[in-house]
Amino acid sequence: MKIIDVINVIEDYAPLALQESYDNAGLIVGNKNDEVSGVLLCLDSTEEIVDEAIAKKCNLIVAHHPIVFSGLKKITGKNYIERTIIKAIQNNIAIYAAHTNLDNVYLGVNKMIGDKLGVDNPKILSPKKGLLSKLVVFVPNEKANEVRQAMFDAGAGQIGNYDECSYNLEGQGTFRAGDNTNPYVGEKGELHFEPETRVEVIVPDYKLSHVVAKMIQAHPYEEVAYDVYPLKNQWQQTGSGMYGELEQEVALKDFLNKIKEVFNVPVIRHTANDLQKPVKRIAWCGGSGSFLLPDAKRVGADVFITGDFKYHQFFDAENDIIIADIGHYESEQFTIELFYELLTKNFSNFAIRLTEKNTNPINYY
Repeated sequence: MKIIDVINVIEDYAPLALQESYDNAGLIVGNKNDEVSGVLLCLDSTEEIVDEAIAKKCNLIVAHHPIVFSGLKKITGKNYIERTIIKAIQNNIAIYAAHTNLDNVYLGVNKMIGDKLGVDNPKILSPKKGLLSKLVVFVPNEKANEVRQAMFDAGAGQIGNYDECSYNLEGQGTFRAGDNTNPYVGEKGELHFEPETRVEVIVPDYKLSHVVAKMIQAHPYEEVAYDVYPLKNQWQQTGSGMYGELEQEVALKDFLNKIKEVFNVPVIRHTANDLQKPVKRIAWCGGSGSFLLPDAKRVGADVFITGDFKYHQFFDAENDIIIADIGHYESEQFTIELFYELLTKNFSNFAIRLTEKNTNPINYY
């Protein structure tokens, strides 16, 4: 089993195309064609994590946060980033990160938080736009099922929890084959009328070239007529944060105690004045989610859970919502569990270990 095999499983689950523009997810250090001896899962790649990987004979570290966000002009060991990179290279240890791409998929970090809090069927708080296209192709009626299925198998036709979605309209196409053609139907030099089906499917942009290639491969025509329309629709299965409702309304004090228990946090910074206020609808975002406060208000959440709020940002809650800041590390800790579930389901022939190190740089006194 090679490193690339592990990467393919992760990126099939959380494609790199879904990461934010500032991010640096993917293979950061190492050769993707190396054999895997063991995988160590963590939130942050640090020197002590590399030491742990060495001790546990793991030559691949899978982290949530990339150790490198921007370009390095020199690697001299002057800070923890450079020292971590040097130590990993010296010991032939690869470092891979799945960050905002794992945040942005529906079954990613935020879905697991929702599961821990007991929220069924949560929705994306801020869905992404401009990541979908509509693919339209014209097919002879008797080949429509075959071509349509080829597109479905390649990843087209997914709308929410429904798959193999398409729109089909029968009509009549015309063409005249030239001298240097080999037409599927009709005669060279003669105008031909062919009963055709117009097939429309929705495709994520990162899958578009693959879907088009499979569609052309299945299509009987020598020259395939198709159109691609960029869509401005929100993609409800991809985006930042989530929101949903608790099974039962609870008092804020009880809900804050539940948060402390679930996330194992010693303290919550919050904006509430009335701890008896009822809580039913909640919103949340793993990591730094303060930018989503307007969205949490928009969906009518009683409480917004995230990390890294600054002092003046707490004022923005006003009386519309309660901010509950539990810390960055604390809000993303279940990412390691998510990695473990994904990889153990797909691989059984090498060790997959969870780090025993707490890489949270913040301590509470």
